[in-house]
Amino acid sequence: MDNFSETDLKRIVDEVVSGLMREMPSRITPAPETNSRPVPAPDFEKGKIVAIGADHGGFPMKENLKIYLEENGYQVYDCGTNSTDAVDYPDFAKAVAQQVSSGKAWRGVMIDGAGIGSCMAANKVAGVRAAMCYDYATASNSREHNNANLLTLGAGLIGPSLAKQILTTFLETEFGGGRHAGRVDKIMEIEK
Repeated sequence: MDNFSETDLKRIVDEVVSGLMREMPSRITPAPETNSRPVPAPDFEKGKIVAIGADHGGFPMKENLKIYLEENGYQVYDCGTNSTDAVDYPDFAKAVAQQVSSGKAWRGVMIDGAGIGSCMAANKVAGVRAAMCYDYATASNSREHNNANLLTLGAGLIGPSLAKQILTTFLETEFGGGRHAGRVDKIMEIEK
């Protein structure tokens, strides 16, 4: 078998994901309302600000990803938690989502044990399109096809190296627009 370049591999993965996405039905799963306090963001200079949060299970990964983001030139706003003491993930998912929704953060990242509950909670905040990603393909697709603006990760499901790869893909992939734009508009219409 010939060696594939990274560009060839990305093209192949993108084609497979696009094909799968055309075959998948759309479903919307509502999550219960949350009642955490909003977390005010500090005033940053203009730049790409990433709001990040975690529950107790995601705290170690959050701390690791904060350093990674800062090393790669992003401004980071930490919405908490600040320890491994037990907390409720919806409170922190909502805080991250509010930073994204208000425009105070360019993107958001929320980490809990599986990433599922945080995704549901974040998607209850108007203007947020949260996506739970667990590999390169889901990160790429969530941005290119769905214009996701908040990433949720499951610290119990992925390791630190994969988390960094997913985060990088999520932050660097541009929205494809075109035929996807109308579909994203329909997603946002559901909020109204």
